[in-house]
Amino acid sequence: MAESALIVGAGSGLSAALARLLAKAGMRVALAARHTEKLAALAAETGAGTYQCDASEPRDVEALFAAVTAASGAPDLVIYNPSYRARGAFVELDQQEVLKSLVVTAYGGFLVAQAAVREMLARGSGTLLFTGASASVKGYARSAPFAMGKFALRGLAQSLARELAPQNIHVGHVVIDGGIAAADRRGSGPDAMLDPAAIAAEYLHLHRQQRSAWTWEIEVRPWVETF
Repeated sequence: MAESALIVGAGSGLSAALARLLAKAGMRVALAARHTEKLAALAAETGAGTYQCDASEPRDVEALFAAVTAASGAPDLVIYNPSYRARGAFVELDQQEVLKSLVVTAYGGFLVAQAAVREMLARGSGTLLFTGASASVKGYARSAPFAMGKFALRGLAQSLARELAPQNIHVGHVVIDGGIAAADRRGSGPDAMLDPAAIAAEYLHLHRQQRSAWTWEIEVRPWVETF
């Protein structure tokens, strides 16, 4: 039976590139988002199933995994992609916006990981990948909430990798250190921004790594990006 993949936080850009690549690789793809109307064209292109889910709501996450498992079996690969940013001078930040940033970026990752890992432990295998950012490893001015959420997500990934690798579950964290190119935004020179298809290829590489040489974290950046 073909492998199955679940992308949580699906939309345009990286998640769309992931859906296309995984479908091309022969995987059955499921796409989850708060608003599924935007996924219609991508689902038609890739043959993916679409599922409504607010990743920060435990009941939504539980229902998502039940529905995906019933439709195509427990996913072999789960990718957590959502995040939320609240920008501004620190003393002026809205407290509820900061809370939302932490809940979506980190707590949602916990909920999805817990649901995924329960099924992976029962099966004895699986891959769980988290999308990180420059803010996962370095906090920027006027961006404290995003750094808080991404630092927490990275900590979750590192802890899970150490706990679950001996149980044949591969956990990976991808630090995307740079801007991701869109069709109408290609930067100021050749490969000045990350190509989403190139990033997606690294996710698939992580999933396919032989377990004697698993990687828990990689960084990807354009060749012109400073470290």
